[in-house]
Amino acid sequence: MISHDNAVAAEVRQEVDAYEAALMTNDVAALDGFFWRSPRTVRYGVAENLYGFDAIATFRIGRSGGSPPRERLRTEVVALGPDAAVAHVEFTRLDTGRNGRQSQTWIRTDEGWRIVSAHVSLRQDRADQRL
Repeated sequence: MISHDNAVAAEVRQEVDAYEAALMTNDVAALDGFFWRSPRTVRYGVAENLYGFDAIATFRIGRSGGSPPRERLRTEVVALGPDAAVAHVEFTRLDTGRNGRQSQTWIRTDEGWRIVSAHVSLRQDRADQRL
């Protein structure tokens, strides 16, 4: 049974906030430090599918200028136990006004909290959201 722990969620929220600061300053070393150094780590970006820490680190080094600037609209963290949590971030890209979503699965390791899975996507324009 999963029981949400506010203290664990607060720990991970601090990590999410620090990740966001590193993302907005393109601090590649800090960004790499947030990810689990494993070939099983996955990051799906807006235009790339990255499998393994090495692929994620290589992407960051080759990314000219870093992430487009954005404003966070909402951040939700759910603790799945003492050593795992999921974070969801809604944001707006400041350069285009497009809204996006980011999800991260975090685990507690001997080195601290690390991202094992991440997904970033942009919402379609409202005109394209016809069902």
